[in-house]
Amino acid sequence: MKNRGWLFMIPALFLMSISAFIPLMTVVNYSLHYIFSGSEPTFVGFKNYVEVLNDPSFQHALFRQLVFSFMVLLVEIPLGILISLAMPKQGIGVAFSLVLLGIPLLIPYNVVGIIARLFSQAGIGVIPNLLSDINYDYNVALNSTDAVVTIFLIDVWHWTPLVALLSYAGLQAIPDAYYQAAQIDGASTWNTFRYVTLPKLKPVLILGVLLRFMDSFKIYAEPLLLTGGGPGSATTFLSLHVARKAESYELGYAGAVSFIYLVIVILFSYIFYQAMLNIGKGEGK
Repeated sequence: MKNRGWLFMIPALFLMSISAFIPLMTVVNYSLHYIFSGSEPTFVGFKNYVEVLNDPSFQHALFRQLVFSFMVLLVEIPLGILISLAMPKQGIGVAFSLVLLGIPLLIPYNVVGIIARLFSQAGIGVIPNLLSDINYDYNVALNSTDAVVTIFLIDVWHWTPLVALLSYAGLQAIPDAYYQAAQIDGASTWNTFRYVTLPKLKPVLILGVLLRFMDSFKIYAEPLLLTGGGPGSATTFLSLHVARKAESYELGYAGAVSFIYLVIVILFSYIFYQAMLNIGKGEGK
C-alpha cells in the first residue's frame, strides 16, 4: 500500500473535521433564525440571507474588503518575489536575511495594531511628526485615505516576508542546469526569469497567493486597534462588519454574513487556484 502514511493522519483529520463542523453548523443554525438578545429564536429560513445581500452596509464592507485583498496580492506577491531574488544564495548573508524576514512574521496581529496606533497617533506619533516636516497633516482618525493607506502598508510590512521566504525556498529548489541551458541558448535576464524561474516557482506562488488572500480577507485586529473601523466606515472591512453585528446580538444576521463570508473565501480561493494552474500550463507549452 503506497499511501499508507495517510492512515496515520486519519485520526488528526477526523478531530479537525469535528472541531470545524460543530461551529459551522452552529453558525448555519443561527443564520436560519431571528435571534436577538432577550428573545426566543424564531425560524425564518433564508430571510437573513436576503436581508444581508440587500444591506448597503454589507455591500460596502464587501467591496472594501475585495479591493483591499486584491491590492495586497497585487503588491505583496511581486514584491516578495523581488526580495527573494535579491537575497544572497550562500554565506552568512543567508542566515541574516532569513532572520530579518522572519521577525515581522513573529509579531501577533494585535501587537502590530497597537504598534501602528502608537506610531500614527496624532501629536506624539513618529509618522505624524515626520510628515509634518513636509507640511502634510497626517491623521488616521480624521482622514480616510491616511487610515486605509496606513493599514495597507502595515499589512505589506507584516506579510510580504512570508511571500519572500516561500519564493526563496522555491528558488533554492530550481536546479542550476536550467539556468545553464538558458545561458547557452543566449536567453536574456527577463526571458530566463519568465520561462525558467517563474514557471518553476508556480507551486510556491499558488500557496503564497492562497495564503495571502485568505489571510487578508479576514483582517480584523489591525483596523480595529488602529482606527476602530473609521473614520466613518472607511476601514470597516467585512470582518469588522460581522463582529459589530454579533456584538449587538443580531446573531441571525451575523450568522448569515459569516456563512456568506465563508462561501466567498472558498469561491475566490478556487478561482485563484485554477487561474494559477492555467497560467502554469500556458508557460509549459
